[in-house]
Amino acid sequence: MDSTESMRRVLTAEIGKTKLDSGWLAARSTEIQLTGTQLTTTHPPTKSTAPWMEAAVPGTVLGTLVKNKVVPDPFYGLENETIVDIADSGREFYTFWFFTTFQCKLLGEQQLDLNFRAINYSGELYLNGHKKVLPKGMFRRHSLDVTDILHPDGQNLLAVLIHPPDHPGRIPPEGGQGGDHEIGKDVATQYVEGWDWMAPIRDRNTGIWDEVSISVTGPVKIIDPHLVSSFFDNYKRVYLHATTEFENRSKWVAECSLNIQVTTELEGDVCLVEHLQTQHMLIHPGARVQYTFPQVSSSCANNVNWQLFFYKPNLWWPNGMGKQALYNVQISVEVKGYGKSDSWSHLFGFRKIESYIDNATGGRLFKVNGQPIFIRGGNWILSDGLLRLSKERYRTDIKFHADMNLNMIRCWAGGLAERPEFYHYCDIYGLLVWQEFWITGDVDGRGIPVSNPNGPLDHDLFMLCARDTVKLLRNHASLALWVGGNEQVPPKDLNDALKNDLKLHPYFESSGETENSMPDLPLAASDPSQYLDGTRIYVRGSMWDGFADGKGNWTDGPYEIQYPEDFFKDSFYQYGFNPEVGSVGIPVAATIRATMPPEGWQIPVFKKNSDGYIEEVPNPTWTYHKYIPYSKPGKVHDQIELYGLPKDLDDFCLKAQLVNYIQYRALLEGWTSRMWSKYTGFLIWKTQNPWTGLRGQFYDHLHDQNAGFYGVRCAAEPIHVQLNLSTYYIEVVNTTSQELSDVAIEASVWDLEGACPYYKVNDKLSVPQKKTVPICEMKYSKSKNPKPVYFLLLKLYKMSDYSIISRNFYWLHLPGGDYKLLEPYRKRKIPLKITSKVFMKGSTYEIEMHVQNKSKKTESESLTYKNNFAPIIADGDFDMASTEAAARKVEEKQEAGFFRRICSRFTKDTDNLKVAELNGTDEGVAFFLHFSIHASSREHKEGEDTRILPVHYSDNYFSLVPGEQILIKITFEVPHGVTPRVTLQGWNYHVGHTIF
Repeated sequence: MDSTESMRRVLTAEIGKTKLDSGWLAARSTEIQLTGTQLTTTHPPTKSTAPWMEAAVPGTVLGTLVKNKVVPDPFYGLENETIVDIADSGREFYTFWFFTTFQCKLLGEQQLDLNFRAINYSGELYLNGHKKVLPKGMFRRHSLDVTDILHPDGQNLLAVLIHPPDHPGRIPPEGGQGGDHEIGKDVATQYVEGWDWMAPIRDRNTGIWDEVSISVTGPVKIIDPHLVSSFFDNYKRVYLHATTEFENRSKWVAECSLNIQVTTELEGDVCLVEHLQTQHMLIHPGARVQYTFPQVSSSCANNVNWQLFFYKPNLWWPNGMGKQALYNVQISVEVKGYGKSDSWSHLFGFRKIESYIDNATGGRLFKVNGQPIFIRGGNWILSDGLLRLSKERYRTDIKFHADMNLNMIRCWAGGLAERPEFYHYCDIYGLLVWQEFWITGDVDGRGIPVSNPNGPLDHDLFMLCARDTVKLLRNHASLALWVGGNEQVPPKDLNDALKNDLKLHPYFESSGETENSMPDLPLAASDPSQYLDGTRIYVRGSMWDGFADGKGNWTDGPYEIQYPEDFFKDSFYQYGFNPEVGSVGIPVAATIRATMPPEGWQIPVFKKNSDGYIEEVPNPTWTYHKYIPYSKPGKVHDQIELYGLPKDLDDFCLKAQLVNYIQYRALLEGWTSRMWSKYTGFLIWKTQNPWTGLRGQFYDHLHDQNAGFYGVRCAAEPIHVQLNLSTYYIEVVNTTSQELSDVAIEASVWDLEGACPYYKVNDKLSVPQKKTVPICEMKYSKSKNPKPVYFLLLKLYKMSDYSIISRNFYWLHLPGGDYKLLEPYRKRKIPLKITSKVFMKGSTYEIEMHVQNKSKKTESESLTYKNNFAPIIADGDFDMASTEAAARKVEEKQEAGFFRRICSRFTKDTDNLKVAELNGTDEGVAFFLHFSIHASSREHKEGEDTRILPVHYSDNYFSLVPGEQILIKITFEVPHGVTPRVTLQGWNYHVGHTIF
């Protein structure tokens, strides 16, 4: 069938899973006078007539109400204040019925499970008049055997009554971190009572918030397989370990053939079977047994036959270190006299993660496949505050992180135990994941007021949810570590239980820096796949054991605007691994207009204090959306005012983007400047917002990137050239495991008149692996009569062919100065030539934009002006473009039961190149250019948001010196019936110019 919906219209008799993700209705329980039995027998609702409405499943009650426009969008302006909070309405107000139907008629010995991957918080289920209970807990799966209560004609009626959390709490007038902390008494998300970056969620995310499905099996069912890989001979030999549970639901002894198959793809549509193993076993009636596929068989005379052995397999690497090789592992069971009874498959990456506290820095160090990895990552709350989660949104979120060259995402404890779809895309794009359990310092014992020092009320429920979460996620290559809580340690009994349950198998216990070889796994040792996990470390809290000061003191942060040069100073941060460091994050003006009414478009008042510092006074809507200012009176002068007082929203947001770029590039470069000498890693607080917030983000809730996104992308390159803003030394960062040799650095300074007063090349350079090396001082600011504002362009290139390895563009002022001279520079008209080439595949566009600064080329003899970038070959011949294309195919083939990694081929739209020229007679740098994609419309309404989002740009907010050219690749999906329009804006190009 072509879709889940069409599958549901027919009788389901085939082995497998069918999602129930459409056709749901919902109604407030107090408005329904019928019982669950009546709803699923004699009085089912037939259509969405009041009080019934179309339901968001998966989703929440509030999401359903927003979808049906019963309440306004809580993320728009101050509308959240108009929605009744559960503390005022009572829990019954957000207790809802959800109703749907499904077709299923079983054959012979088939069995049917009704599965809820998660609900919030508890519920009662009625199927064809029969009641079942969905127990409490937001992070547990419910799988119900409903075989005996299906309707004989195959038409089944399902109603679910969902209750909110038991302790939804109340929001104090002053707000606070987690409201009054009452939500901490339950095993649920804590952000829903509000935080300093988030407004409260009025229903506390009550609902059927994750996947619902039915699964058909034969008499024997497969339950929670666990896959583990072990490595020997310097990763040349790899063994796959597999343990799973089987349940025999029949009344007779089942003679089973257990099959495990491992496949990988070759070129084209060819799928290679790497291994196929069959084992036999008997399962008694009603029994549930655990089975481990044997690693050793003595069936071969005088030889030990290793069953699941791989020689030199493709390994899975994090982003920037190599390819994300994934194998499809399929486990199936056949029953004698019946045939295929059940099957399970998972994309699995061969990789080994180790971690220990580094002696040199005191920070926690991670190794992947034996190679140290400098962690440059971000903190993550969740994709959407109303739990409107989707594979499409997850794909964009995770690819954005990979586009920024980040390598780790921390799933913060007050948010979710993230979903398998999230982890799927982290597997695809190479993002390591730090997953926390549901303990936060603010709510669990360290907040103001101090509350819940013993954590949730039901410790057994907490551990049930924790163990179930481990089973749900443990087979993902991207999952790197478990952490007990955010800025807090779980209560002793919970921490002891987690530590015991998640203890490492002896093979995975790292011996730290003294490790020289990989130990053999004793044949008599328990199989590592028999552990609950056993392959990843458990750390008790985010500021313990190699994170922050390692002792739990408040030593993460800071979270406000900083002077860019401070990030490079030894005094900035004292510990080896900072789990949270953050700053500003205002979005572009179009997002402000799209998410706020006109009164929210007023920019902050710049109030000058007696000490000379500026205090920003935002409007009430910005305050509600948690705006963080670009000044820190008494410590940091306003960084937007450095460019001159902003005139209006567009001017404010554009100048804020200049600050965003500088701020976050400096943060990344400052930490990387002391890679391994002082630091082992850091995580930015935060990379994104789950709502329309105005702080700590690189892209907004609508999925438009701000300039900080590209500052991070630049600074986090695997190989990078940078200027130390404290010492003014030019440095080269090499995070790879290969020495960099026969390279050169070109440094050129450009003034506001378009002249190049400083040009220097340092050649014949070598940079050791995994080192940051200072090369030379950039002395222009110390020269005779330096310009007060100037541009610096650094290029690291191969001497053999002048191909660019890293390019980095700075705008700088002399010490004690500012950027106000850039204001009149906006009037300069710099000529540009843009040549575009368009490729299409269905609704997907890929556009190549060749942008050239046509102003007069200087006397410089630079051979790098064409910016022919060398492919970045990291430890595993990494290529993000091929990974993105492969990701789509992996997803498509996985859903079809296959795994192939086939690069998408785009069909050429036209052989003719499109050329656009922006005329100008001035010479100089074309400064801070950025593309955007819009829907073409003849009837454009004032204030209408015409942007097409999301869009993936190979770079944006870029600048070009005279004569220089660059290639920008743009990829996006176009809604049906919409014609895209590409516009270009910049510091010298105030009005958006249509390029395509």
